[in-house]
Amino acid sequence: MGLGIAETLAKLGATVAINDFYPERAQAAATQLQEKGYSAIAAPADVTDYAAIKAMVDHVEAEAGPIDILVSNAGVPVNGMGYKKFIESSREDWESFINLNLFGLMNACHVIVPGMIERGYGRVVAITSESWRAGLPMGIAAYAASKAGAVGFIRHLAAETGRKGITVNALSLGTMNNWDSDELAKKTCFVPRAGSPEDVGAGVAYFASREASWVTGQVLPLNGGSLTA
Repeated sequence: MGLGIAETLAKLGATVAINDFYPERAQAAATQLQEKGYSAIAAPADVTDYAAIKAMVDHVEAEAGPIDILVSNAGVPVNGMGYKKFIESSREDWESFINLNLFGLMNACHVIVPGMIERGYGRVVAITSESWRAGLPMGIAAYAASKAGAVGFIRHLAAETGRKGITVNALSLGTMNNWDSDELAKKTCFVPRAGSPEDVGAGVAYFASREASWVTGQVLPLNGGSLTA
């Protein structure tokens, strides 16, 4: 999904800085876009580490200039989802999700948004999950809690920055095609397929556009109709 977002924005003329915990993956993604003729650089860092985010942002701005669009797409800790019923999980299990999906977003915003405020323009897009809206017996309570926290955070940040030329929104993803999900999507979605990187990229492109300047503090469900309330 992250690569789909990066490629969509690059096609529209953005220079994209691709973050990943693993430097080799960040570089591979940047190289893939460069080979297609797009402007991209690798920006590896652990988003749960505030100092690492600060260093990464300094590097990106030295290489590519000020950051106008921040997309927070992290979701799964490096040790995996680790599906566990809540009562069978540990505090360490919870922290891996909260640190990545909530504090990772907050770290990036805390470092990047002040520059947006100074310039009077910015777009922040958080990628969250429909798991925050619908209870599921899958053993992902901590993941859902982290995504719900991200939704609450973006709404308050939107309220704080709307008069400063910045919009802050979220895309809430349903069943995506990054796992064996087609059969589930056919049963649960009005549009009988799983979501794609291109679908996510299109949603981000809208929120990142100047045409969306009057849209902030919002959560757009991108779920094929699986949830409509």
